[in-house]
Amino acid sequence: MTYETIRLDISDNVATITLNRPDRLNAMAPQMADDISAALDQLNGARVVLITGEGRAFCSGADLSARGAGAAVSGGQGAYSSLTKSYNPLMLKLAKLDVPIITAINGPAAGVGCSLALASDFAIAGKSAYFLQAFVNIGLVPDGGASWMLSRLVGKARATEMMLLGEKIPADKAADWGLIYKSVDDAELMTEAKALATRLANGPTVAIGIMRQNIAAALDVVTVGVYSSAPPIHAGRWAPLGKFAEALEDRHAPTSGSLVIPAEEVKQCWEKGYLRKKQQRN
Repeated sequence: MTYETIRLDISDNVATITLNRPDRLNAMAPQMADDISAALDQLNGARVVLITGEGRAFCSGADLSARGAGAAVSGGQGAYSSLTKSYNPLMLKLAKLDVPIITAINGPAAGVGCSLALASDFAIAGKSAYFLQAFVNIGLVPDGGASWMLSRLVGKARATEMMLLGEKIPADKAADWGLIYKSVDDAELMTEAKALATRLANGPTVAIGIMRQNIAAALDVVTVGVYSSAPPIHAGRWAPLGKFAEALEDRHAPTSGSLVIPAEEVKQCWEKGYLRKKQQRN
């Protein structure tokens, strides 16, 4: 299978996905997200996924200038469609993958590209790479699950710094924070990433897959609510958390305004229309 915006190479049980729009710094139009998602369905037994970028960038974010059927983010409805049909489904698929993921960040990882870089089990960055949540600089809110992901990776204070100040986080600083696995010299990036991929590919596949899912479950609050087409649940907007029992038909009544709601409960609640009805009443 051929792809418009990426390359997929499978060798020695490692599937390498290369973002291949170097002229656009690998900016991610919805077509790229769809291509990556399709590639994840064609792993042919690969035991590790390695994602990197062609040229001097990992991914510079959503492609704001894309045109045509695969066009990206332009205006509210376009942004919503791109997120719910392409970007968020990709992030959910990565989260549920049963093999480990390595990202080799070879330059800027901005916006949704930052989310993609950090959606791995091992993010390795070249020294020249940086991570950027630039949404605040153009009056937008982070996408691709960044709000959920960053707060869990580095805590509230540092996630707030990234999102509200919109400043670059260099690779070394990202490693010091624990945002990524490690930073290495640019010339050693792919050597390090491939060596790790080989090590994981030769490991106990089933056990690694279970450990990956256990780690995700330990961090999970409402993964489906973060990445699915259902609008996110915000207190006072879609369904106040203190009243969420109504939406769940009193089956699991929360005892306070601070609660953890299983992802499947939220999905079922949305599909049955309870949240939409509550929104219309408010």
